[in-house]
Amino acid sequence: MKKVLIIIYLLLTVSVYSQPISSEISSMPGAFSRMGFGARGMGMGNALSAVTEGNLVSYYNPALSVFQQDNSFQTSYSFLSLDRSLNFLNFTRRFDFYSSKDSSNEPRATAGLSIGIINSGVSNIDGRDNNGNQTGTLSTSENQFFVALANKFSSKFALGIAFKVYYYQLYQQISATGVGLDIGALYSLNKHWNISFVLTDLNSQYKWDTSPVYGEQGTTSTNKFPTLKKIGVNYTSDQYGIIVSAELESSNGGTNILRSGIEYNIFKSLYLRGGIDQVNISNSDFPANPSLGFSYVQSFRNIKVGVDYAFVVEPYSTQDRQIVGLNINF
Repeated sequence: MKKVLIIIYLLLTVSVYSQPISSEISSMPGAFSRMGFGARGMGMGNALSAVTEGNLVSYYNPALSVFQQDNSFQTSYSFLSLDRSLNFLNFTRRFDFYSSKDSSNEPRATAGLSIGIINSGVSNIDGRDNNGNQTGTLSTSENQFFVALANKFSSKFALGIAFKVYYYQLYQQISATGVGLDIGALYSLNKHWNISFVLTDLNSQYKWDTSPVYGEQGTTSTNKFPTLKKIGVNYTSDQYGIIVSAELESSNGGTNILRSGIEYNIFKSLYLRGGIDQVNISNSDFPANPSLGFSYVQSFRNIKVGVDYAFVVEPYSTQDRQIVGLNINF
């Protein structure tokens, strides 16, 4: 009975991750992986599936890595309420292949690689038995590991696929794993406009087995993630240093979400950002999540080091999100 109560309490506590996400899919598995990736993405309202400038990550679109200008390393840490944690790590690189018979200096083919981790969890959970006595402090850990490969088939069209592995440590021997896919495409209409299409979490699911705790009374179950479909558009002006992006996302969970973002290179080293996420056009009762952010970049010989920051309004929480990050290009 004690173990039953602890597991139920953990499930209820972990659900705080989903509450700030303003949609019906918040109660479905994998909510932590739908909060965004890093300070830049969250600062632009997570509307990055068609953005091909700056530091890129396949989280938003597996096809983006072929547009990365330099080797990019990114890491971010989030300050969240309710003893939650959310951390990011990513490396993206583009590979250009040249033909020895071609003297035009144009690559024969371009490929991209993006590798990353999202780590989340809830700590300082007060464990108690069925008599209300404290049994200690508990914590959970939920993780996504991804590897994305992309190819640029022409100067206008790129396609990518991401392989994702989920691991959820809930309580002692109770854990779940799952494997999923993302598929993304990007088409450049001209030097200013891009459009994108992304399918996220194909076949992603958690498989649970409680027999290590309950023995013969244990059960197995499967919790499927919602599959997301995103269409994005991006406008970039090098002349004015502006990037504007927008997305429409729908899911088999019955939601339709709008998000948008803007980035302004106010001068050489400073970038300002703003965005809005979770504009639920299926249900206007849910509040949206506006955000602001910035990056400051400094060059050291052949290395560029940048500091990122984002502030995101989080409904239904005691405090808003703050994300700080470090990016290194070499």
